[in-house]
Amino acid sequence: MKLKLYTVLFSGVVLLLACKSAGKLYQKGRYDEAVELAAKKLQKDPGDPKLLATLRNAYTYAVNDHESRIRSHSESNNELKWEWMYYEYISLQKMYEAIHRVPGVFSIVLPEDYSSSLVTSREKAGDTRYERGLAFMQHSTKQSYRDAYREFQAVLNFRPGDREAILKMNEVFEYAVTNVVIVPMQQEGGFVYSAYGPGQTNLDDRLISQLQNNSGNDFVRYYSAWDARSRRIRVDREVSLQFSGMDIGRTHDERSSRKVSRDVLVKETVYRPDSVVREYAKVYATVTSTRRVMRSDATLQVTVRDENGRRVWNDHYGASHNWSTEFSSFTGDERALGEEDKQRVNRRRDFPPSDNDILKCMLDEISNNAMYSLRSYFNRNS
Repeated sequence: MKLKLYTVLFSGVVLLLACKSAGKLYQKGRYDEAVELAAKKLQKDPGDPKLLATLRNAYTYAVNDHESRIRSHSESNNELKWEWMYYEYISLQKMYEAIHRVPGVFSIVLPEDYSSSLVTSREKAGDTRYERGLAFMQHSTKQSYRDAYREFQAVLNFRPGDREAILKMNEVFEYAVTNVVIVPMQQEGGFVYSAYGPGQTNLDDRLISQLQNNSGNDFVRYYSAWDARSRRIRVDREVSLQFSGMDIGRTHDERSSRKVSRDVLVKETVYRPDSVVREYAKVYATVTSTRRVMRSDATLQVTVRDENGRRVWNDHYGASHNWSTEFSSFTGDERALGEEDKQRVNRRRDFPPSDNDILKCMLDEISNNAMYSLRSYFNRNS
């Protein structure tokens, strides 16, 4: 009996909260949301008078608001007015469908079906976007082709899968896109930049891959020279890469010496347990500290040329690699060394990284810098 009582009380609280929630939305002027929430709750209890009153009032105000905006748009000279009206009709039809799912309430509220107006405005909105696309094409500039592409793309929002719009998108894209070809790296002075590890790709290949995966612009496409040639891609910009400097350094030692000394026990004479005579002597050593350093540098020159071979932009990207280690040696008496000196003397000497490892680090840095810079340039100037 208690369980049934709790169930009834809980149901009453839920309905009260539902009514208050829809009512709050209504009081805040969020009429569409109030209609949808009230309709959803009325599915469980179609006879709730407070929810029903909230729904009827909210629906009346919502319809008035949307229809007022539709009238305003219809009187506008803006060619996108059908698009704006379409979205208003979407909201109206959404409320109609929400109420339609509650038959008992539907017969009381009698919401209007806006499906025919929705279809009409959608078709006219798609037609408008299509005509705008055709108009942009008439200007025959790269920017106008891009504008046309976006218009035909917008057509698909209203007419999904529209064949004519898709064909036009493909047509204008060929004129809207900037095709960037990155030519193979020039190798000079016997330096082979791709030799830093088996299986590693060339710098130009890595750069193309990075740019293709991180273009940031739908209208810029990157190709290798071979790919562009085999696919007969129109070349709008050509990027050439050349190392203007490459120095894999050699180790250089920086040495410093200092003398150290300590007093050490050299003799101990025990006359009796409480009588011990100790003799000390000073011992000396020379500690030589070595700091072994190695610095490597590389500079990549990047040049961009237009379709006529004229240079339009260039930049360079540098990278450096620094390595160092420290160790010590000594001559003289080891007993003169302190603990810190002993640790340095006994420290295992580090070997410098291989040329391949150094080259890999520098090429990674150069490749990333060049990728970000080229992407930024073409996003601004394409």
